[in-house]
Amino acid sequence: MHARSSPTRLAELQAVTDVALAHLELEDLLEELLQRIRDILDVDTAAILLLDRGENELVARAAAGIEEEVERGVRIPVGTGFAGRVAAERTPVILADVDHADVLNPLLHEKGIKSMLGVPLHIGGHVIGVLHVGTLVLREFTEDDVELLQLVADRSAIAIDRARLYQSERAGRRRLEQVQAVTDVALAHLELEELMHALLVRTRDILDADTCAALLLDRETDELVARSAVGLEEEVEAGVRVPLGKGFAGRVAASRKPIILPDVDTADVWNPILREKGIKSMLGVPLIVRDEVTGVLHVGKLVHHDFTQDDVELLQLVAERVALAIERAHLHQETVWLDQMKLNFVAIASHELRTPATSVYGILTTLRARRDELDPRVRDELEETAWEQSDRLRRLIEQLLDLSRLDAKSIEVQPQPLVLREALMPLANGSADVVIDVDPGLAIVADPLVLERVVSNLIRNARQHGKPPVRVTAEQRDRHLRISVLDCGEGVEEELVPRLFERFEHGGGGGTGLGLAIAKAYANAHGGDLYYEPEPGGARFDFVLPRA
Repeated sequence: MHARSSPTRLAELQAVTDVALAHLELEDLLEELLQRIRDILDVDTAAILLLDRGENELVARAAAGIEEEVERGVRIPVGTGFAGRVAAERTPVILADVDHADVLNPLLHEKGIKSMLGVPLHIGGHVIGVLHVGTLVLREFTEDDVELLQLVADRSAIAIDRARLYQSERAGRRRLEQVQAVTDVALAHLELEELMHALLVRTRDILDADTCAALLLDRETDELVARSAVGLEEEVEAGVRVPLGKGFAGRVAASRKPIILPDVDTADVWNPILREKGIKSMLGVPLIVRDEVTGVLHVGKLVHHDFTQDDVELLQLVAERVALAIERAHLHQETVWLDQMKLNFVAIASHELRTPATSVYGILTTLRARRDELDPRVRDELEETAWEQSDRLRRLIEQLLDLSRLDAKSIEVQPQPLVLREALMPLANGSADVVIDVDPGLAIVADPLVLERVVSNLIRNARQHGKPPVRVTAEQRDRHLRISVLDCGEGVEEELVPRLFERFEHGGGGGTGLGLAIAKAYANAHGGDLYYEPEPGGARFDFVLPRA
């Protein structure tokens, strides 16, 4: 091949420069560059391999005349084979006879390439890839060929870097738009169910997935509960629960890190629905709010798919907004519930206070107006009724004040050493139908006020709604103290049990309906709890306290 004149070379370089300036899409740019390079150097093949810095390998990205190199995803370690040497040595390399040279890529032999020339692609002193050309007949590449290909490679490298920047900027802009779309959904909904469905639809579309599901953490059981799903609705319908650390979602939550399942069929998954639906690949990330895992968000594909680091980062960005949106919806729900509870409480409390107050007022009005006219027995009955109703009014006001302090968390628990039997005996008030069956030597550490409030309310409840005798027992089990109050009545009606500890719920008998609610609130304030257990011959309430 004859040496090119300067005007010819300039024209050829200008042709490459024109291509470089005409394309911003990387794939289009590479394809056009290779066609120009083949023409300029009068070669049969041309290929561009770009450096994967993470793996330190050259990856075939575009080829002309040797397209299989790209189709097969050829990867060449830096320093190995022909292209690997070009990148490692950062200088042009000529293979005069490929048949007798050290080449790693078998395609070069399969295609019948006889001679090759390769040059590095570099930007700012850093190698970003390799450009090589080949001929199907033996050829002696000249110094002019090397110089020309290197000049072409320099301009190509600038164009590739420019296209990559454009691609990166566009991908960043698209990611911002996608994340903003999730943010818009998060701000548009306050109702949890609507919010989660809308978020999952948007997330599935953003990741181009077939399924998307959110599981929220049940802290009482340490299980992830399927709350919403798109394309995987059966997971919610079946009430799927996944223990922390188990299966796919459980591992995501326990590790607090993204997890990719390239092949679901061979992976450890807890939920059989994933395989039943034919999901092949999955990506899951934790939902975290204030450094606490609140759930898991995962997407799936019905065909095998290699989720990329970009996919992981995008789903994490989405998950951050989803977690905050769910937390906001939860807070909204709690606020609405508390507002409703407050309204209900005020309405019921007003009604409960009005009844005894009206009775007392009516009796006092009668006594004041007609005391001298009333039969002494009638007057005594009215006075007794007035006393009973005023006592009920007093107890109701005390209980409402108790609840107010408990709600405001202004009750300061002050545990101290106590001999339990001695602390409980005064609560029987000397009544023969209340038996304190507690070991005289049992010593505990507890707040005497909390103990009195809980047990006295339980005894009052047993005497009012059960039958005597009422028996109080206590035992230490494991790391807990269990104080039980048992009666010999008919027990609690089954339909009342779910609402037993709610305010103003009672089974008749003239009570205020606040005693059990107060007892449970005091138990909780002490770090314990209150439970109801049906007994064959009555009802049993257990006050459970952690041992100090």
